[in-house]
Parts: sequence; structure tokens; C-alpha cells
Amino acid sequence: MNSVSTQQLAPTQEGIATAANLLQDGALVAFPTETVYGLGADATNGRAVAAIFAAKNRPSFNPLIVHVPDVEHAATLVELPETARDLAQAFWPGPLTLVLPVKPGAVNDLVTAGLPTLAIRIPAHPLAQKLLRTANRPIAAPSANPSGAISPTTAAHVMAGQNGKIAAVLDGGPCKVGLESTIIGFDPGPTLLRPGGLPQEAVEAALGHPLAAYQSDIPNAPGQLASHYAPDARVQLNVSETDGTLLGFGAMESTLNLSAAGDLTEAAANLFAYLRELDQKTDIIHIAPIPNIGLGRAINDRLRRAAAPR
Repeated sequence: MNSVSTQQLAPTQEGIATAANLLQDGALVAFPTETVYGLGADATNGRAVAAIFAAKNRPSFNPLIVHVPDVEHAATLVELPETARDLAQAFWPGPLTLVLPVKPGAVNDLVTAGLPTLAIRIPAHPLAQKLLRTANRPIAAPSANPSGAISPTTAAHVMAGQNGKIAAVLDGGPCKVGLESTIIGFDPGPTLLRPGGLPQEAVEAALGHPLAAYQSDIPNAPGQLASHYAPDARVQLNVSETDGTLLGFGAMESTLNLSAAGDLTEAAANLFAYLRELDQKTDIIHIAPIPNIGLGRAINDRLRRAAAPR
């Protein structure tokens, strides 16, 4: 890939217009969502989508999430059964991705990794919304980090991993949620494919019944690889006391604390940024136990993958 000068765009009408024009021309643009920064490309442009995989060094069997501004746009790309529409009405825009049957020719085949389904969501971030409407394209956008590494929650994080590889990053400040979206599939019924920024309990409350668990080792949605979201440092989980570097939670002495108040929403928002900070200081990051409820499920999912053998 030829190195390019990565523009850093301000969150202004001019910056949005520049980002939209770049996307329409087939370039890669990172942009903020409420979850993490996404690495965007026109989902109908095969060369642009291929450039995502090259910039991230992402395996081609790992499908991408497509972002659209509203349900009307989503309905042009995927089939929306009644249950999916109910969840869309309850949680879109927001940190929820639905994996649904893709309509013929809706996006380039690289986006779906050859699967008959498409992962799709409507981001709530106002800057993402403006960009999607201005570009007027479905935008494929995985997290804007090298594949397997810690996801970016600021424009500076994006530049650290992608400077010179992409055309631009639209700077919208820190991401509010800080964890990737929750992913739900529907084959045969509502199934949790990846925990994320929308608590599983909220989805189950909207459905009126528990979600099924995905049982296969074959990825059918983003974020299912065993080793993912990983710092260079080794990660050790469920450590309450150590003389080394400790990423804490709740009332405890630690090098950094995800949330001294024990607030899982605050912990989720801080997770990736704190992992990055500690990764620059140590070879081993010890992680305190995190309650496996609400957003804690998604935090623990990311930490297990960060600690997995590479």
C-alpha cells in the first residue's frame, strides 16, 4: 500500500464535507461513533473495502459492520423481520448491530466475507450521523485499529495505528461508550453473537425472553476471533493484589482504576484508553475482577480476548 498523508479533520461542516468527499472517492476515513472510532469505506466499492482489510491487516474471512443513518436506509440493504424491527425501534440509533439477510447486490461481497448476512447498525454519534447523510453511502467501518490490537476511542489512538495508511480521521473527541456494539443474529432466533455497549439484559428485556448463545467456532460476525483487542503487554485477569501494574475496579489501590466508584458504564468508557496507557509502561498488565453483569459482560469478553494466546 502506498503511504498517504493522513489528514486530521475538525468536526466542522468543512471537515464533514471533506470526509464525505473522500469516502465517495473510495478513500478510507476514520470517524467517531459512540462506541469506538470506525475505519470507514464505501461499502459498495470493492477497492475501497479491500483497502480496509489491507490497512488493518485484517483476515478476509472476518466480516465488516456497515453503518447507515436510519432504518429506511437499512431496509434497502437487508431483510428486516419483525423481531429485528422491534429491536431497531427500541435501540437504534445506538450501540446495537443486527446480523440480517443481505439483499442481492446491496454491498460488495468482501463486506460480508461471502456470508448471506450483513452486520448493520445505526450509530448515535451526531458527527457519524452527519457524515453518513453527507456521504450518502452505506459505510463499512470496523474499529480503526490494526487487526487484533486495542480499539481506538480517540482520534490520537487512530493516528497511532493508522497514520500514513488512511486518507483522514474526523476528530470527534473521546467516544462516550468506549466498547464496540453488541451484535445480535437471528438464525434461527435472536442470538448473542458479541456482547458490547448495549447490555444483554436490555436486549432480553425488550424481547421478553433470553438470547441464545452462539455455539460455533466459525466467525459469522465481527469481534469473534479468540485473540482480539490485545495490547503488546501480557494480560493477566482477575488479580486483586500485585506488586506490578494493576488496572483496578472499585475501591482498591491500583496503577489506574477503571472506576473507583464501581460504575460499569465508566469502566467501559475507560477500558481501551487505560489499556493503551498501561501498555506503554509495562510488559504485564494485571486486571482486577470485573462483575459479569450488564456492561461487565462486554468488558470481560474484551479482556478474555486480550489475554488469549496469540
